Amino acid sequence: MNDRRLEGRIAVVTGAGQGIGKGIAERFARDGAKVAVVDINPETTAEVAAAITAAGGVAIPVVCDVSRRESVDAAAEEVVDRLGGMIDILVSNAGVTRPAMLWKMTDEQWTTVLDTHVNGSFYWLQAVVPAMREAKSGRIIFSVSSAGLFGSVGQINYSVAKAGLLGMTRSAARELGQFNITVNAVAPAAATPMTEAVRTNEKFSETYLDGFVLRRWAEPAEVAGTYAFLASDDASYMTGQVLAVDGGRSMVR
Repeated sequence: MNDRRLEGRIAVVTGAGQGIGKGIAERFARDGAKVAVVDINPETTAEVAAAITAAGGVAIPVVCDVSRRESVDAAAEEVVDRLGGMIDILVSNAGVTRPAMLWKMTDEQWTTVLDTHVNGSFYWLQAVVPAMREAKSGRIIFSVSSAGLFGSVGQINYSVAKAGLLGMTRSAARELGQFNITVNAVAPAAATPMTEAVRTNEKFSETYLDGFVLRRWAEPAEVAGTYAFLASDDASYMTGQVLAVDGGRSMVR
């Protein structure tokens, strides 16, 4: 395997200030990409970019609220200006949770999750596609979840958002295939800040892990390799696919 298989490419990873996004940004940099570490948190964004640079990679911090189109457009322009070329790879990974049973869920909890996951992914999609179409090249990867396939108790907002991203993946793949742009998704199950409430609750964690064939959470670095594969030429003939990196959880349903 070519350890520098993303050499010379510019990659945007949203939600890269922590968790899976951080792991993806680090892996892309090791594989040779110039990485825009995009996150709403200025401190963690700067820390991740600095760590990648210290390790010999190329990374810049870009602060962005993906739920606001104007913030996304400004961030995309900043990436192109600072890294000196078109965005070759987009990983739309930014996400939030606002758990509540459906009869208790507020409008704010509903809209915050959908605005971040669905609208944010669409804004970034529209921001990168024009240049990709012109170049007839590009890799787009969405982070989805088994919750979008099977539902999740207490997270109807999150489940709806992830189901929406599955539809976005397949529709975008159909529309963009003629321009040699691939669009795929990864459904991970990793130990991240977003899963901390489940992992640190002994009762919930035991019940949840019963559904994993491997009986453990993945570390972000274990998931990042799948994103690197989809971003590379090794996946040049794959599009519209959803790869579950979930320890066998979706298999046993």
